[in-house]
Amino acid sequence: MAEPTPPPPSNAGLRILLSKDRPPASSSSAIAAATSAAVSSHTDRDRIIGVFRDALSRTESPEAFALQAVQDAIKPQKQTVLVLEENQSLENALRKLLQELASSAVQSGKRIMQYGDNEENNCPITRLLDIVLYLCERGHVEGGMVFQLLEDLTEMSTIKDCKDVFGYIESKQDVLGKQELFGRGKLVMLRTCNQLLRRLSKANDVVFCGRIIMFLAHFFPLSERSALNIKGVFNTSNETKYDKDATDGISVDFNFYNTLWSLQEHFSNPALTAANLTRWQKFVSNLTVVLSTFEAQPLSDDDGKLNNLDQEEDAAFNIKYLTSSKLMGLELKDPSFRRHILVQCLIFFDFLKAPGKTDKEGPTGSMKEEIDSCEERVKKLLEIIPPKGKEFLQSIEHILEREKNWVWWKRDGCLAFEKQPFEKKPGQAGVRKRKPRWRLGNKELAQLWKWAEQNPNALTDSERICMPSVTEYWKPLAEDMDPSAGIEDEYHHKNNRVYCWKGLRFSARQDLEGFSRFCDYGIEGVVPQELLPPEVRSKFYSKPGDKAKRPKREDPKGTSAQPKEQQVVSATPETDGGGSGAEPEEGAVPMDSDNAAIDEGRKQSPEEVSGPESGQCEAEADGEDNMKNEASKDGPSA
Repeated sequence: MAEPTPPPPSNAGLRILLSKDRPPASSSSAIAAATSAAVSSHTDRDRIIGVFRDALSRTESPEAFALQAVQDAIKPQKQTVLVLEENQSLENALRKLLQELASSAVQSGKRIMQYGDNEENNCPITRLLDIVLYLCERGHVEGGMVFQLLEDLTEMSTIKDCKDVFGYIESKQDVLGKQELFGRGKLVMLRTCNQLLRRLSKANDVVFCGRIIMFLAHFFPLSERSALNIKGVFNTSNETKYDKDATDGISVDFNFYNTLWSLQEHFSNPALTAANLTRWQKFVSNLTVVLSTFEAQPLSDDDGKLNNLDQEEDAAFNIKYLTSSKLMGLELKDPSFRRHILVQCLIFFDFLKAPGKTDKEGPTGSMKEEIDSCEERVKKLLEIIPPKGKEFLQSIEHILEREKNWVWWKRDGCLAFEKQPFEKKPGQAGVRKRKPRWRLGNKELAQLWKWAEQNPNALTDSERICMPSVTEYWKPLAEDMDPSAGIEDEYHHKNNRVYCWKGLRFSARQDLEGFSRFCDYGIEGVVPQELLPPEVRSKFYSKPGDKAKRPKREDPKGTSAQPKEQQVVSATPETDGGGSGAEPEEGAVPMDSDNAAIDEGRKQSPEEVSGPESGQCEAEADGEDNMKNEASKDGPSA
């Protein structure tokens, strides 16, 4: 005997609602159509999921079967491109399939991106993402579909799984950054990364946060305004909490402890400190106390070795320090802690000196002098903090110098870096443009004329001509000659003719001895010896004893005989004729003629002077001419 069917559960509220909102009999066909449409949509979704499940089991590359799988699942109106409704139904089905795969991975106890068979590259989730990425890249489906799947996958994953998912995103960065995909999914990718950053801990997940920020910096163009702080708003919510009352066991002065950590209030909002004179004076007084303490207690090299960050185990460090008063004594002995505070000071000063839209916005008067004075003290402290204080200071100065370029760019309205290529119109090919006329002949001269209000002042300015020193100019060539640098010969500065020509001119004016080595050793011999490493210096600079071992050249022999003949010729007027009756002015004439003859002999090339015989003959001939001239002059006087 069959059991009686139980009555349906009573629900008075529902029954009243149904009776109240019961549709008329004429709309029953519409309800039936809607119900059948819903059933049909679920059926289509399940069919699409089944088709793609079969596609995931295939081992070929997505190019071989991806488009065929879409055609089998959707049966699109067009053969290769889906319309809006077809894209929407395919996206819903794939998101549902991705959710089922992630749920299966969690239930199996495996990582999401490692779920599947033990074979390599056989993870169904990675396989699904590759198929959808191929379809988006080829334009078969809507370009933002793969970005939507990646966002869903990060939302349903743990932090450990998100690292694997983000590793997949980094590996596909070049494809995701293509123009046909970037325009469709850049906002979704930005939202995905921002949600990940909110979930991560700024203290424990520093490396992962840095990976995300670096990816965004490479993924988005430089002129993307979404990553810019146009209004210059500061993160005032980042407060540094420290002890307000003294505690037992503190090893340093509690007043100094409060003074040191109170600087963070000014660093968190520099604009407020610069605008308020009282806050600025308080900041200067507190900073003076801190700098004086650092100067009075310098760190030794041993302190730097104990906190060496070059070791791998010490490479991971936090971005904020503990503020307990009991740790103040240890933190003062930490070089990285002192650098942390001093670099904050340099960033603070760099902000205050940043160029504004007008010259009046910068610091003026006594504030500017105080900034320069404190900045100089901070740099000196950074230079003496071990290890490698000078190198560290140079790196920080280089970074701040590059930061000025970004400040200028933001001040000018963040102009786009990308420029569209210029396309010539067909009608402009045969048209000749009229050249602009310039007042002083060309554009460069016209600009030079406008550089100064009083042009004579600009011409007489001492800084107008800046000639570098020989040591400074030859540094690049000396670095090329260093074998440890490993610079190939084709990239050496000695191949640059303009560089070598200018260097020879500088050496001829400032270092004549170095310039003379060009004939023996070439352009590399002109480099000053203090710039060269020892192994290279020995090739171009010999020891003092080696000079005597060099063979003498033949050319100086002919010229060495000339001074001897000069002495004989210059002595003959004194014994000839009136001798002692000649005046000093008359005796100086043959000496000038002899010097001129000697200079002419020196100017002759080695090809013209073949040996010592020719030089002696010329000197004797000049001497005879001088004696005849003296005799003709002395004759009338006698």
